[in-house]
Amino acid sequence: MRKEDCFYLGRIVRKYSFKGEVVLKLDTDEPELYQEMESVFVNIGNNMIPFFIKDSLLQKGNQLRVNFETIQSEADADALLKAGVYLPLSMLPKLTGKKFYFHEIIGFAAEDVAYGAIGTVTGVNDSSAQPLFEIEEEGMQILVPMIDDFIVKIDREQQKILLKTPAGLLDMYR
Repeated sequence: MRKEDCFYLGRIVRKYSFKGEVVLKLDTDEPELYQEMESVFVNIGNNMIPFFIKDSLLQKGNQLRVNFETIQSEADADALLKAGVYLPLSMLPKLTGKKFYFHEIIGFAAEDVAYGAIGTVTGVNDSSAQPLFEIEEEGMQILVPMIDDFIVKIDREQQKILLKTPAGLLDMYR
């Protein structure tokens, strides 16, 4: 399995017991969707290694205590600490309406209700407090805050995002 074919589920943050159990901190708003998994991919040394789950228990909201079949000791668990945990993209729950996954909208055409075509979504910058659409137009990058009120419609069939940006925002780039 390639990392590009997976989505980030979370990180192994600590050991739980001397028998090799670990705790995953899930990066999701719906951790309950992932409490009955059969397996995950753990990123170890840039390799996606499959690990089968013997049992798991959801704790403290977004923390999942996991007992992997092949991890039997604290030493085995130490090797997994801070490793990223991934699942295949096919396991992502389907979103509808104005909800979307960041990777899903790459390549979508961006349009504004007042200005028309803006450009193509090339990425999402989520390193700041407010995620931003990265939109490319004729070699120029336009950054639009990813605010629910700005998103009018996500058209998955036509691969378009219709936005209603505040007056003056797009003028700064043109």
